[in-house]
Amino acid sequence: MQAHNHGEHAATETTATPAEFWEQRYAESGQIWSGRVNHTLAQVASAWQPGRSLDLGCGEGGDALWLAEQGWAATGIDLSPTAVARAHAEAAARGLENARFVAADLQDWVDFGPRIDATPDGFDLITASFMQSPVELPRERILQAATARLTQGGRLMILSHAAAPPWAKNHPGEFLSPVGELALLGIDDAGSGPTGDWTIEIAEVRERQATGPDGHQHRLDDTVVVVRRNR
Repeated sequence: MQAHNHGEHAATETTATPAEFWEQRYAESGQIWSGRVNHTLAQVASAWQPGRSLDLGCGEGGDALWLAEQGWAATGIDLSPTAVARAHAEAAARGLENARFVAADLQDWVDFGPRIDATPDGFDLITASFMQSPVELPRERILQAATARLTQGGRLMILSHAAAPPWAKNHPGEFLSPVGELALLGIDDAGSGPTGDWTIEIAEVRERQATGPDGHQHRLDDTVVVVRRNR
């Protein structure tokens, strides 16, 4: 999925399901994303001990592939078979036997997690990067389900747009602050939540530079939230 690039934030009027929308988006063109890991993920996760990771809405696999290169047993899930096939091919090209990708609807993953991700013992890291879809997606339900799939000591890392890119005329949904993302998870300032006790390791807005459709550099603001499950 990975809805985080330039003009992709135009509001979309469509009767297509998320699976139909994203499969068409990937199938109608060649590689969409750069294939590089998200800079913030690399910056933060490089300090963590590798374990089992899951990337929700992995797209063509850039983040999961990087995690696999760092020694993680990395799984990526996306609802586009075309995107997943590209991720599989890139993993094979890099010789990453510890990277696996699954074509599945995240709504199904919420209900049947271990059957789909094949990791009944849970994950040490779950990532969700820019999961702000132009078509309706139960983002809150998906992220809340992710908190229940973490091991003790496991982390959930959420990256999202804090504001629309300056070139975007329209955008879907709302842009959440760090406090808003924590509230969505049901985690309060003290780290108490419905699925356990948490340490809030990062909850901030970070600035980065990106090249817009006009070829110029622009400042973008990203919400970054990392919570670690204590029990």
